[in-house]
Amino acid sequence: MRDNKTSQVASEYDANVSKTIPYYTLFHEETIKLVKACGVTTGSWLDTGCGTGNFILKAKEHFNDVQFVAADPSSSMLEIAKEKLSDMDTTCLLAGTEELCHAGPFEVVTAILAHHYLDKMMREKATHNCYAMLKLGGVYITFETIRPGTDKGTKIGLQRWRDTQMANGKSPDSADKHISRYGTELLPITIDSHLMLLRETGFSIAEILWVSGMQAGFYAIK
Repeated sequence: MRDNKTSQVASEYDANVSKTIPYYTLFHEETIKLVKACGVTTGSWLDTGCGTGNFILKAKEHFNDVQFVAADPSSSMLEIAKEKLSDMDTTCLLAGTEELCHAGPFEVVTAILAHHYLDKMMREKATHNCYAMLKLGGVYITFETIRPGTDKGTKIGLQRWRDTQMANGKSPDSADKHISRYGTELLPITIDSHLMLLRETGFSIAEILWVSGMQAGFYAIK
């Protein structure tokens, strides 16, 4: 039985995520570059949907004076994160973003591959919670699987994603299993819808950070 919302059990997540998500480590690198460009050097940072803690471990190397808070709805994922981050002064919260609203306020909130599991209502609630937990001038960064603007574009994108997973070492059956989640467990929205949601939530700035294939990154400033 799966113990989290990803396509593999928590204990196998680290070994498989880069096979499944092209440029996974680049998401982390681009997020760190963006936060540096925004001038954040101290304060507090919430990483919601933190998974096994990989991103915070990397971010801490660049932001030593920032206090990190890790949140995830999976107890199995969070237990692995706690072990990885045991030498850091990190607070861990067992909750999804849609449940968080009273933490903070934070200079930075990140949600990397966390909200594409949420339906429209829960995604809106999660985004509003991220906005509410930010300080004025704070930055929100999210990476998600996206939906192309046409059915044909979606078909092409999913084929490319399947091919990439197999090139990265996954079996055809494993790649097909992951692709079959698109539109059922993975609930992506278009780039335009992402930007509209951020603006309607109240962010003063909403921009595209990065796009490739079926994944995109966005940032917004309160």
